[in-house]
Amino acid sequence: MTSSRVLGEDAPGFIPSALASPGTALIGRVLLTLPFWWSGVAKLLDFPGAVAESRGLDLHPAVLIVVATITVQLLGSLSVISGRWRWLGAGALGVFTAFATLLAHGFWTIHDPALRMQQFTSFLEHIGLIGGFVLSAVTPPPGSRR
Repeated sequence: MTSSRVLGEDAPGFIPSALASPGTALIGRVLLTLPFWWSGVAKLLDFPGAVAESRGLDLHPAVLIVVATITVQLLGSLSVISGRWRWLGAGALGVFTAFATLLAHGFWTIHDPALRMQQFTSFLEHIGLIGGFVLSAVTPPPGSRR
């Protein structure tokens, strides 16, 4: 496969042009980062609740952790969406997701089979998000030359 191939060129109808559209890539980046910018905004709107959540997870100093979390979530999302330093934003969100996933979805500590499976599934979904950030970091924007 050469770099001049169009994405989905073997697909029927409008699909190749839709995949090559910068708008499609923008929508994809907005959706990929949705859980992060939404969470960052929610934490800003309810800062005391975010601090209580951090303390509930035994993360200290809670205020500093929440400020760092909001910063990574919002600036990382903005970077991925805008394409400006996309590799840095995608990397920051990927590393953040890895740590948060290990902290919040420790399926290996749960004895109840149904709850363990639920946490395992959530764990895998978060690993999938990390894969999306890797792809975002290494895939050039539509129309660019690598």
